[in-house]
Amino acid sequence: MKFGIIKERKNPPDRRVVFSPEKLQEFKDRFSEASIKVESSNIRVFSDESYQNAGFEVTTDVSDCDVLLGVKEVPIEALIPNKKYFFFSHTIKKQPYNRKLLQAMLEKNIELYDHETIVKENGARLIGFGRYAGIVGAYNGFRAFGLKHETFNLPKAENLSDQKALIDQLNKINLPSIKILLTGSGKVAYGAKEMLDAMNLKQVDVNEYLNKAFDEPVYCLIDVLDYNKRKDGQIIDKYDFYENPEEYVSDFMRFAKVTDYFIAGHFFGDGSPYLFTREDAKSNDFNIKLVADVSCDIDGPVASTIRPSTIADPIYGYDPQTASEVDFKDKNAIVVMAVDNLPCELPKDASEGFGELFLEHVISAFYNGDKDGVLARAKMTENGKLTPRYAYLQDYVDGKE
Repeated sequence: MKFGIIKERKNPPDRRVVFSPEKLQEFKDRFSEASIKVESSNIRVFSDESYQNAGFEVTTDVSDCDVLLGVKEVPIEALIPNKKYFFFSHTIKKQPYNRKLLQAMLEKNIELYDHETIVKENGARLIGFGRYAGIVGAYNGFRAFGLKHETFNLPKAENLSDQKALIDQLNKINLPSIKILLTGSGKVAYGAKEMLDAMNLKQVDVNEYLNKAFDEPVYCLIDVLDYNKRKDGQIIDKYDFYENPEEYVSDFMRFAKVTDYFIAGHFFGDGSPYLFTREDAKSNDFNIKLVADVSCDIDGPVASTIRPSTIADPIYGYDPQTASEVDFKDKNAIVVMAVDNLPCELPKDASEGFGELFLEHVISAFYNGDKDGVLARAKMTENGKLTPRYAYLQDYVDGKE
């Protein structure tokens, strides 16, 4: 089987890649029967020469490859018919802006495997850039804090080489005795937690966080049952919340009263209560001054996130009284960092981590008969049709949704 690492063609440019030269060498060492080519790219974080030095053919033509591996959406005009493609298609939630892309892949008889559909049997994602979103998101939040208060000026993450360089910068700053809240229990939240721990910030439990004052900066990591409660007062388990989110209401305000900096690293499921609403944010009890919304659900569970921000312009202000955008230095503003492509700021580390997971879970499946069903679950299209698992997209393809 012949694999091709494709050039990223989406704008704005994305410097990430599925496999670094080092991980691609590991791929070749483990599966020597595989044939691998790399499409030439002038934007990739790893140079063409680095792949050539690792022993791989770099070419402008990958049309003889069977499986093509990319990160972001492939422009319709660049799609090669009758191939297997892996990339983030942003179609599984019926995103209107990519309807034509999915239609084109069906027309071109392409087998699409979306990185988001590479999951365990229970639906948990096996690969992704979530950890790096958390790492960069936490850093960007501290950068925003310094800019807001004019106390320190951290360089942009995109101008630093790797996670270690980000940590080195964070360890140069002095923070006041703020309380930092982190939501989530997945890769995003634990990526952010890596940064807080690397700064040697003290982690405290929920009770301490809510009820004690500290003379140093502290943080608290909370999960869904900490900031949601059942309407009937029962305390069951988080699986009950996942299965019956409509039976719950938000209990987030008890944290909002004492939090200075909120890092949103949670996954928000359909039907779940919003963490805080626009009305909540107007309350005199609402103390949050800074939100690093790594999850970045627009007009959703974090009311201050009214739009995504960009790597070029990552920070804006939200005035809770008018529910509108203002300058982040406005005295009434909640500072919002809501960049929706954070891992792009750490392309080297993100690519290396992604490749490790992709090799373990996806490439292995090609050579073990897909014994765990990873490829079968991930395959969205085949023979010009949606596979049964993704038949729910038919109305979307037909333009009816």
